[in-house]
Amino acid sequence: MPKRFTLLEAEALLPEIEHSLREAIRLKAQYLEVEEALQSQAQQVAMQGGMVVDRQAILDKRALRDHHGERLKAMVEKVQDFGCVIKDLDIGLIDFVTLFRGQEVYLCWRLGEPGISFWHGMEEGFAGRKAIDRDFLENHKGDRSQ
Repeated sequence: MPKRFTLLEAEALLPEIEHSLREAIRLKAQYLEVEEALQSQAQQVAMQGGMVVDRQAILDKRALRDHHGERLKAMVEKVQDFGCVIKDLDIGLIDFVTLFRGQEVYLCWRLGEPGISFWHGMEEGFAGRKAIDRDFLENHKGDRSQ
């Protein structure tokens, strides 16, 4: 069962989550940059029908790519260990499970937003975000025992 949050609990985690999320996004960009360089070099070799290749440079790039990949995986796991769900790493979209009128829904936060101001149903996604209003505040609960 997923962890459930109150709005206050989820918002209290945002500074730590934001830091880790920004680091994950940075690591993903570094990983992709090295991967693109490796792919470009492979295409060059294929198009030229072979060429002299600096094997050590390629091995170093692969090692760097793998290093970034391992650090990215660890950072994604760190974010998920808070109990939230990463919906889209590229834009920094995070959801937190909560209860609204007895139904599980998501508190929805996007990197750059000052706090959690939206929620949506489990099947609705980002496009179905609704503003957190008085009705939501009065009728949502994060704790399983409530």
